[in-house]
Amino acid sequence: MQVVLIERVDKLGAIGDVVDVRPGYARNFLLPQQKALRATPANMARFERERELLEKRNEERAAKAREEGAHLDGASFTLIRQASESGQLYGSVSTRDIAEAASTEEFTVTRGMVDLNTAIKTLGVHEVRLVLHPDVDVTVKINVARTPEEAERQARGEDVIASAAEEDRALAEAQAAQLFEEGAEPEEFTSDEESEAEGETAEGEGEEKA
Repeated sequence: MQVVLIERVDKLGAIGDVVDVRPGYARNFLLPQQKALRATPANMARFERERELLEKRNEERAAKAREEGAHLDGASFTLIRQASESGQLYGSVSTRDIAEAASTEEFTVTRGMVDLNTAIKTLGVHEVRLVLHPDVDVTVKINVARTPEEAERQARGEDVIASAAEEDRALAEAQAAQLFEEGAEPEEFTSDEESEAEGETAEGEGEEKA
């Protein structure tokens, strides 16, 4: 299917480009999202009449996205989730969750702006790309933790799962050492102690004979 783009689409084209796309892609994304029109003679004529207005509107949106992007780029957002001791989430963090966390009163981040191939399913700090406009994208950090305190530790660069595993290992070693000490057999005499003990015995026998 041929469509004419009314805004730039990543990896597809710029405003005014006539491109061939799959019918499903056009019907399910480009047309309902008002990113393109069917390339019919009537729509082509309409586009040419409105081209200046469309380009102006696109630049206004890009300017707003750049302004908001300056605040968002590199920003960190914390999401508290339940997870196992191994760091696996009981559930996941989706594009909707990230969009809601990154949105402000002045600028709404939609699910479609979140460039996430698969949902986040582990604890940690994850970098996620947000496409605020076809010409503007930023990267944010999504800090997924079980508690606010854990999120602060992760923000400082600590691997909380590795730290917990190390603490468990140290505790297990300490407990094993304690059990060994409690169950240890009485110490045997050293050679010097044995000699001293034999000497005391000999002296005792000599006194008895005397």
